[in-house]
Amino acid sequence: MLGITLIVLLFVIVIIGITGISIYNSLVIRKNQVNRSFSSVDVLLKKRCDLIPNLVAVVKQHMQFEQKTLAEITRLRSQVMTGNLSQDRRLVLENQISRTMGNILAMIENYPELKSDQHISQLLGTLTEVEEQISAARRFFNTAVTEYNNALEMFPSNIIANMMGYRIKDVFVATAAERQNIDVDRIFIN
Repeated sequence: MLGITLIVLLFVIVIIGITGISIYNSLVIRKNQVNRSFSSVDVLLKKRCDLIPNLVAVVKQHMQFEQKTLAEITRLRSQVMTGNLSQDRRLVLENQISRTMGNILAMIENYPELKSDQHISQLLGTLTEVEEQISAARRFFNTAVTEYNNALEMFPSNIIANMMGYRIKDVFVATAAERQNIDVDRIFIN
């Protein structure tokens, strides 16, 4: 009788151990997927930041009175490029860059001579492609974060996640200002 009880108890302990290891491994995989997806977004954001100086330089040649918007995008880019930013701060700055880039693109739309400039057309084509890639990478990142967050909140993985010190992560979210249409008239006010 004692032998059967000991075998059953040992079996239960082994099952709990295997389940714990499985949950732990699943959480690590999800955490790594979030990190990998953010790295993908980060590469594209860096690519966009590398294009900004070229766009600003070409646009400056044509639009001397739009210095405020161009200075803003340059300031945001230099903040992002300093590095050592938390993931949350980086997300905020990148959202501001997206909004400011939208303003610049709206400005360019109002100037036919800018749109016809071949260098600007190439830059805009590249920027549009990069923005589409960023959008896709953000969707992938948000999916990875949502799956990770779900795993952290579900029982019994929430117990192991708490023991490991894992915390809920933020997704890329457009701010209220970014969801608004661009006011082109406001852009031209210094």
